[in-house]
Amino acid sequence: MAKQPMLKFVTVNRDMPEKRDAEMRNKDFNEIYSEFADTKAAEQSSRCSQCGVPYCQAHCPLHNNIPDWLNMTATGRLEEAYAISQATNTFPEICGRICPQDRLCEGNCVIEQSGHETVTIGAVEKYITDTAWEKGWVKPIIPAQERAESVGIIGAGPGGLAAADRLRRAGVQVTVYDRHDRAGGLLTYGIPGFKLEKDIVMRRNAQLEAGGVTFRLNCEIGKDITFADIREAHDAVIIATGVYKTRDLQGPGAGAKGIVNAIDYLTCSNRLSFGDSVAEFDSGELDAKDKKIVVIGGGDTAMDCVRTAVRQGAESVKCLYRRDRANMPGSQRETQNAEEEGVVFEWLAAPKGFAGDPVTGVMVQRMRLGQPDASGRQSPEVIEGADYMEDADLVIKALGFEPEDLPALWNEPELAVTRWGTVKAQFTTGETDIDGVYAIGDIVRGASLVVWAIKDGRDSADAIVERFSASASVAAE
Repeated sequence: MAKQPMLKFVTVNRDMPEKRDAEMRNKDFNEIYSEFADTKAAEQSSRCSQCGVPYCQAHCPLHNNIPDWLNMTATGRLEEAYAISQATNTFPEICGRICPQDRLCEGNCVIEQSGHETVTIGAVEKYITDTAWEKGWVKPIIPAQERAESVGIIGAGPGGLAAADRLRRAGVQVTVYDRHDRAGGLLTYGIPGFKLEKDIVMRRNAQLEAGGVTFRLNCEIGKDITFADIREAHDAVIIATGVYKTRDLQGPGAGAKGIVNAIDYLTCSNRLSFGDSVAEFDSGELDAKDKKIVVIGGGDTAMDCVRTAVRQGAESVKCLYRRDRANMPGSQRETQNAEEEGVVFEWLAAPKGFAGDPVTGVMVQRMRLGQPDASGRQSPEVIEGADYMEDADLVIKALGFEPEDLPALWNEPELAVTRWGTVKAQFTTGETDIDGVYAIGDIVRGASLVVWAIKDGRDSADAIVERFSASASVAAE
């Protein structure tokens, strides 16, 4: 009788890939987790219970077939595991690195709920596709047949690139427009290398370009080319700009020098990793070295900022968040990594104002959690008389992002937006009220996860191909 290869969660404990010591990893921007070895990946995959209702899959935005590729990995059928993983996810090696698995697949693992600790889904996902690249299983994009239709994609972030991949595989002609000099969006310039090394992103960009995707970089819509021109040049257009406008701070001294946006700080640091010269870093404006750093916010962007500041040699790094640890929106795993690296978290603390210009300190008011708000989360309330001053040489605002005013920037008043400024579009297809124009990712959802942008890009691409095919059928009759 064959030995059961799965359901070993009772006898095999959860084991993450080895994490580099904080004292060592603080000195560079390399990824902090090592790769699983073949035997360890198989062992950890074998812990899957192969449950009849896989909550891990249900809670993955892409509905990745996680139990099956865990089974394939556990039984040594790794190339099949890769094929199953790639079938639903355009960039599994990226999601394996940056998805908040503790809130999605792993957080809903059945064996986790039964007290046996979750399967290390993200680490296995990363291992599968890294191995596929190494073994040559990742094939070039070669459409079975070329199509005459073309699609213009505005934005080379994860949503736009996922759509480009899907469209090219269907033979559609694709041009991607982006304001930056490298494709990848926040994957390239927003997420630090210690979470996502840049050669991983550049490798996918190269695959897309080799597969026939045309990139028009350093191209800003409304300045270098009009939205109307893009519509005229293509049979359909996908808006995948993301949201990059930083929410602002209020209070006395909020405009002081030394108070900077998270996206500017992270972009600067990531540019340095490419060997670029950045004037704002050379001048010291966006360099944390030997400075007292205060980051305001509790999301993943805030975690990226505090951990970047540590690596730049900051004298001290503190993070202010107005709620407690249990209510922070960022990944608990990332928070733990930051604490290991020396970051101090000031929970239930919010900025009231700022001293000095350039900034020398943050006036902090202590908070407590009151009644739940409309979202169900407890609202922070000020504790009167508990204010104090936090010394700071550089304050980084990581308060979240809002959409830019695209109808005004692009001189396209017909582009309908919500009261939040996001583009109105159907969630299933991305269709807007303008014929042939689609919108996906954060510009529709608001600031969200990379995995949701990938899903939107794939869904919109499929809807566009279906539309093209329907039009071709009608024309042929």
